[in-house]
Amino acid sequence: MALLLSVVVVVHAMVRELPRTLRTLAPDYQRDVDAGDYEIVVVDNGSARELDEATVAAFPGRLRTARIEPAPPSPARAANVGLEMAEGELVGLIVDGARMASPGLLVGARLAMRVAQCAIVAAPGYHLGSDRHMQAADKGYDQSIEDRLLADVDWEVDSYKLFEISTLAASSGRGWFGPMGERSALFMLRGMWRKLGGLDEAFEVPGGGLVNHDLYRRACALEGARLIVLLGEGTFHQFHGGAATSRRLGWKEMHAEYVALRGERYRPPTNQPLYLGAIPASAFPHLEQSLQLALERQQRS
Repeated sequence: MALLLSVVVVVHAMVRELPRTLRTLAPDYQRDVDAGDYEIVVVDNGSARELDEATVAAFPGRLRTARIEPAPPSPARAANVGLEMAEGELVGLIVDGARMASPGLLVGARLAMRVAQCAIVAAPGYHLGSDRHMQAADKGYDQSIEDRLLADVDWEVDSYKLFEISTLAASSGRGWFGPMGERSALFMLRGMWRKLGGLDEAFEVPGGGLVNHDLYRRACALEGARLIVLLGEGTFHQFHGGAATSRRLGWKEMHAEYVALRGERYRPPTNQPLYLGAIPASAFPHLEQSLQLALERQQRS
């Protein structure tokens, strides 16, 4: 019997973005998984408008929801509520519900569990458009432009086309083969989530600041942890005016909170990953960029 998988998705004010995210997590979209193999747990972190009932009802698989009200500015509590609700032995967390998933993300996570006993499974993160969303608005990028961009690629039929209209997120800015600052989608066995204690709710700044970075670093530090990166898969961030990408909150403020809580500067984990998966042709430019960045790092060392 296949290992039951739970995917926790945290949302806040994502009326436009959530339907696309759920579409990419649907059983008829994700490859080589059946509706009975997994569940989606959506936790609304105090949005002014509650989750649209029609959007929830339209999901063709198992979907459960929860709402945090009143909600803190950070998504940490909402994520932890979702992790507690999750019934799968394998649990994934997408802490930003504006992220669309590539079609092999879930089967890749399940496959990785066969490779290592204490696997930490992740995929690179991307931003839709030619610029990272922290800078994109300065160049006139907005939701209407992004809607047209998505309409121009047949992503609902071949979602790997999202690679063609995206750029590596800042957290993945060192490329596929360099240390990554955080993971936009993180999968571990339930027991490993318990060891971590979920996300640290002491991170209180809007959007959580570096709470997701902190989660990833603590996960990589677990005894016996084996980092597995799913090449050819990823999550694609939709432009929605989040605290970090809209620059309402800068790195300086977020990092200051991290230093206050951890007593040291944040540094990405340096675990040597095991790479798993096939690379679609649409992702070759990202592969080429990643190889070039890796070569430049080698030349500097």
